[in-house]
Amino acid sequence: MTTTAELLKGAAELFPDEVVTQAHVRHLDLPQGAGRFALITLDNGLDHTKPTTFGPQSLANLDAAIDQVEQEAADGSIVGVGLTGKPFIFAVGADLKGVELLKQHDEALAIGKGGHDVFKRLSGLAVPTFAYYNGAAMGGGVEVGLHCSYRTVSKALPAFSLPEVFLGLVPGWGGCVLLPNLIGADRAVSVIIENSLNQNKQLKGQQVFDLGIADAIFEGADFLEQSLIWTAGVLKGETEVVRAEIDRGAAWDDAVARGKAIADGKVHGAAPAAYRALDIIAAAKGLGSADEGFDAETGFDLENVALADLIMGDELRSGIYAFNLVQKRAKRPAGAPDKNLARPVTKVGVVGAGLMASQLALLFARRLEVPVVLTDIDQARIDKGVEYVHGEIDKLLLKGRVNQDKANRLKGLVSGHLDKAAAFGDADFVIEAVFEEMGVKQQVFAEVEAVVPEHAILATNTSSLSITEMASKLKHPERVVGFHFFNPVAVLPLLEIVRAEKTDDASLATAFSVAKSLKKTAVLVKDAPAFVVNRILTRFMGEIQNVIDEGTPVEVAEKAIEPLGLPMSPLVLLELVGPAIGLHVSETLNKAFPERFKVSPNLKAVVEAGKRGFYVYDSGKPELDPEVAALLKQGDAVLTEQQVRDRVLDAVAQEIGLMLDEGVVAEPQDIDLCLITGAGWPFHLGGITPYLDREGVSERVTGKKFLAPGVASLPA
Repeated sequence: MTTTAELLKGAAELFPDEVVTQAHVRHLDLPQGAGRFALITLDNGLDHTKPTTFGPQSLANLDAAIDQVEQEAADGSIVGVGLTGKPFIFAVGADLKGVELLKQHDEALAIGKGGHDVFKRLSGLAVPTFAYYNGAAMGGGVEVGLHCSYRTVSKALPAFSLPEVFLGLVPGWGGCVLLPNLIGADRAVSVIIENSLNQNKQLKGQQVFDLGIADAIFEGADFLEQSLIWTAGVLKGETEVVRAEIDRGAAWDDAVARGKAIADGKVHGAAPAAYRALDIIAAAKGLGSADEGFDAETGFDLENVALADLIMGDELRSGIYAFNLVQKRAKRPAGAPDKNLARPVTKVGVVGAGLMASQLALLFARRLEVPVVLTDIDQARIDKGVEYVHGEIDKLLLKGRVNQDKANRLKGLVSGHLDKAAAFGDADFVIEAVFEEMGVKQQVFAEVEAVVPEHAILATNTSSLSITEMASKLKHPERVVGFHFFNPVAVLPLLEIVRAEKTDDASLATAFSVAKSLKKTAVLVKDAPAFVVNRILTRFMGEIQNVIDEGTPVEVAEKAIEPLGLPMSPLVLLELVGPAIGLHVSETLNKAFPERFKVSPNLKAVVEAGKRGFYVYDSGKPELDPEVAALLKQGDAVLTEQQVRDRVLDAVAQEIGLMLDEGVVAEPQDIDLCLITGAGWPFHLGGITPYLDREGVSERVTGKKFLAPGVASLPA
């Protein structure tokens, strides 16, 4: 039989570039004479920007540390064992770089088994074990603590999660089995399924304690000291740890059913991870309880198999690819100029004071903390815009996101002025968010150019118009840059930065610098009609609209797209964007590419009738609005769901191929990054290109795959 050490040695050979975590053992005397204690600290020797992870060698190091404390516990020289992390980081789980390299099912099985074999030793020691969640804890970092007898958490802990389902995995080192048996199935479903599928929502320290995951919570400043005092109390029998009784009846089944409903609503059965996790949680109900002999081993075997199956699936590879795009590529935008060319921005101007302009003003004030001035065509509009920003800051104050002093300071930064010369005379960066009409935007830029300093950047938030044409009548077109945000501005991370024909490197570098300060994911885009997201979505939605116009029923066209597991159906998305904006973008693209982008007469009729969308929600669910149904003029060509799906995906693949040929972005990776961060496209698809490759659409349409083997798929 293969030992844990042999398993991990074999895995380590597959992964030579692991950032190795050490497990340092030190001894201390607990307060109040409670006895000698062994404290294991997980530390990869790097600062908090390089979080501690568990690759094979790291697990082997923890295994060796447990060898030492196991002996000490057996011979009575210690009374307990604690586990903590380096400053700000506890541990953030398995090293995904190693997972990407695995090619065989048995290699993947070894990863699950190796983690279980090491972690479960903590629950088998002859003395109580304590996990001190001092900082960020995710995945395996959370799970190693679940194997301990007790847990404390820091109030300052910023991020705690089991993100595996989000990536296309299951919590496979004890999470699916131990967590529901600690806090109940319903709460476990919230952490493992709901939070994960809700864009990988993180828990804070207080929530970790409130859920019952941790037994005690202490301030960050003296967290370890207080945890050790508490540990002494527990070991001496002076501090009693009381945990809620777990309902193993119908409540457990109801929780699993709730999890399935959440998964269906988010991924529509299109990604397997959530369902595999729920199967294990369901099975964990029958494994007994702590006081009647808990059969964890059976559950761990289920986790191992699920983990291995998913590691060998393309959904996980797409999930890791998407994760790497958001975590790595987003931080080093392809094609961005030297950041040293960027100029400082000490004041921002916003032309317009409508909803979009006001959202931008709020964002600039919060992130840059510099004066922001709005202008518009009359004082009433300006006042309304400033009032909106102040109201949003008051909401942040009520939610405790800012204190009173910060709220006052932010409000003081945002003002309005009717006179552009007075407003923008000393501004370094001016962005327009006015009506989407070329003549209007050209006039605005001419007025702004006349009053701003020579170094000021002129940015436009246009969603589809040519930046080059917009800048063509200016004396200094080199300082005009596209700065396209996505609605809602506070939620969607993407910022398409558009280089026009004459935009210079200094202006572009300043735009990227500002984007970074705004905490946005910036992608460099060529000045092409509708840029990236709107061009792809308009082609996608346009093809749906075409099949409806030709005769396919609305519900068939909508249902055809469900297997992609998108966050919302095409016509619900149209409602969110606004039919008028959707029509405007389709008209812009129709002028540029009439052979591929049609203007739907039915969409035009919906907009002219003043409808906000195709649906009414009287029953709580979307149903076709009878007034819209009466407007629709359809042909008699009725397609099946499969035919609709093929047609839509073929159109999207064709458009992406053309965009890459035109050099709209540097690589397919930028297309995917844009769709994930600007349109909420699912991680399990990897954006769009891995899905098109996986389904054979790319080759059918373009004659080749978009990505090389192993980039978002199993290695060749």
